[in-house]
Amino acid sequence: MKRRDFLSRTALSSVTTIIGTEIVFGALIPKGYSPLLFQDPDPFTLFKKDKAMVVLNDKPWNMEAQAHLLDDEVTPNKYMFIRNNGLIPEEIDVAKWTLTIDGEAVKAAKTYSLAELKSKFKSYSYQLTIECGGNGRSEFDPPAKGNQWTIGAVSCAEWTGVRLRDVLEDVGITDKAVYIGYHAADLHLSRDPGKEPISRGAPMVKALQDETLIAYKMNGEDIPLAHGYPLRLVAGGWPASVSGKWLQKISVRDRVHDGPKMTGDAYRVPCNPVAPGEKVDDKDMCIIESMPVKSLITHPKTGAMIKNGTKLNIRGHAWAGEQEVAKMEYSIDFGASWQNCEIKKPKNRLAWQHFSAAVSFPKKGYYEVWARATDADGTSQPMLLPGWNPKGYLNNACHRIAIKVT
Repeated sequence: MKRRDFLSRTALSSVTTIIGTEIVFGALIPKGYSPLLFQDPDPFTLFKKDKAMVVLNDKPWNMEAQAHLLDDEVTPNKYMFIRNNGLIPEEIDVAKWTLTIDGEAVKAAKTYSLAELKSKFKSYSYQLTIECGGNGRSEFDPPAKGNQWTIGAVSCAEWTGVRLRDVLEDVGITDKAVYIGYHAADLHLSRDPGKEPISRGAPMVKALQDETLIAYKMNGEDIPLAHGYPLRLVAGGWPASVSGKWLQKISVRDRVHDGPKMTGDAYRVPCNPVAPGEKVDDKDMCIIESMPVKSLITHPKTGAMIKNGTKLNIRGHAWAGEQEVAKMEYSIDFGASWQNCEIKKPKNRLAWQHFSAAVSFPKKGYYEVWARATDADGTSQPMLLPGWNPKGYLNNACHRIAIKVT
């Protein structure tokens, strides 16, 4: 152990999980030496991502898909966006992993091992839509600070785990319960163990929904490390930041949770519309809850060319936070008129829905196909950028692809 100081044995085990193979002679790495793997990391290999994914940041890792990569009905890991606020945990020992439930509104704190969670509670599987609150941030003007997501920070994987509600019932919560807040094993960018990079949560009404899971599998396999292995809170339909990765503790609060990224302008928008660039007081900012109605054309890829007289088959997904999408339309004349798409019912509540249409064009030339979803309350996507906000959240403008008819 004296010959190296860059990683502990447990950390080496975690790295093996990331790269999918053993670091041969890892125990003999010289003191002070950083392997090439860490000198210039290849995120596509590290996280088993398709090379067409787009890296926005490496400290921490943030990576998004392109629209055409999200064509699968259930998002595979290789196309799933990564949004981190801190550093991926370096030490994970599954045999010793525990989840503690505590807080002002529990009858008594209780701790479960991973094995106990799996054996004591019934497991459930749901397809759940998870979208970064800042998806689409790159379109805001004036620009908003943060990762400049385009359209690819969204996914709908199948998550398996136990219901948070069942665990909370086993622990026992009091009538003072207002909110939950999660605590995780990721490291602050400063590596200060006393700082949490993020600790968000949700009101009890969301925590107690059937689909809010303490998940340990994604698409039938162990959750990939970049997405929260070995345990993740998953709350579909709300900003992805509510779905805490590397979950170690949930606090049941007697107040709105006040952890890092819960205050100020983090994951908050002005309660009332403001002018672009206007400063907004904290008291006038509201926490983002259910995500807005939105859709994405996943086929064909923008820039497609077709022959005159043939139809273009389009398809994609639509979602609406807590709600269902009631109608899906497309336009080829910049929103002057709209035609209906076929849209399927969701696999389960909070899953995205799949749409398709056969599009005809009147003559040769350049076109744009716009997609517009409408939720069950009759709220439709705006054709262009919605109201400005300081952090560039909740851009649900119509997705558009370019088409040339020859």
